[in-house]
Amino acid sequence: MVFFSVVVPLYNKAAHIEETIKSVLDQTFTDYEIIIVNDGSTDKSEDIVNRFSDKRIKIFNQKNQGVSSARNLGIEKSKGKLIAFMDADDFWFPDHLQELSNLYRDFPDCGIYCSRHKIRISKNNFQIPFYNGTDPSFRGIVKDYFFSNRPFRITWTSALAVPKEIAEENDLFTPEVTNGQDLELWTKIGIKYPVALTNKITAVYNYNIPKSLAKNPVNTMKLMDFEQFKPSEKENPSLKSFLDLYRIEYGLRYYIFGNKEKMNFYIKDVDPQNISLKIRLLMKMPSGILRFFLRLKNTLKRLGFDFSIYN
Repeated sequence: MVFFSVVVPLYNKAAHIEETIKSVLDQTFTDYEIIIVNDGSTDKSEDIVNRFSDKRIKIFNQKNQGVSSARNLGIEKSKGKLIAFMDADDFWFPDHLQELSNLYRDFPDCGIYCSRHKIRISKNNFQIPFYNGTDPSFRGIVKDYFFSNRPFRITWTSALAVPKEIAEENDLFTPEVTNGQDLELWTKIGIKYPVALTNKITAVYNYNIPKSLAKNPVNTMKLMDFEQFKPSEKENPSLKSFLDLYRIEYGLRYYIFGNKEKMNFYIKDVDPQNISLKIRLLMKMPSGILRFFLRLKNTLKRLGFDFSIYN
């Protein structure tokens, strides 16, 4: 058994997959395998992977079924104790797996092990995530995961590892969900298990890459079912506040694209005290104005200026 199985879902990332794989092969911690699941790519992605001769790389092909299905197949084929996830357009520094293995050694009973990361928001501009009540120097078990999982998420998928048995115990990723499938799984695990966090930045999230799944219009997506978490929310105010943030975000995005009925579907379950005055004002504006603000925000982000209405 290897220590880590690095699972990489791959779909039309010919421009990035070589650098991504090299960043895994450059790891100082070497007890791992790389499971690449080619999810029906129509570009040269598979050809680029096949140029690598390292025996730790295994590639599996499937018809295009989405990132959840690809990750699930990767987990099924894996032999590692811990599953480390890596998207095909992200990047690890050489100490990434070493830091996660150290975290596992020091805190062996956690459900998720997270490294810190930085976000490339434009070609030459990076953003360093920060977390509520958690100092940048903190290393250990996060005291209140759902409280600290804001304004940025501690559990960014390309910078974490999960024991394989815990991922399987929580039914892996939901294939039908096309946005927020990782949010759903990490929430399931975070309810049941402690979450550990390093104090070192070891990964880069390339947000600036075009056609990222994270930037698709909400009307094209199938979102997770919040109903499954309602019993736990009643017992955990931090979880309720955290999930309300996403109900608001999804509701606002539906409204921006002209679907007020869907907005009301998500907003109706939000605790009123979790809706800020800023959000209330936005929900009273015409959706056309909000679309303009969204385009302006995306333009400013490409120039290196980022902000959030949810902070």
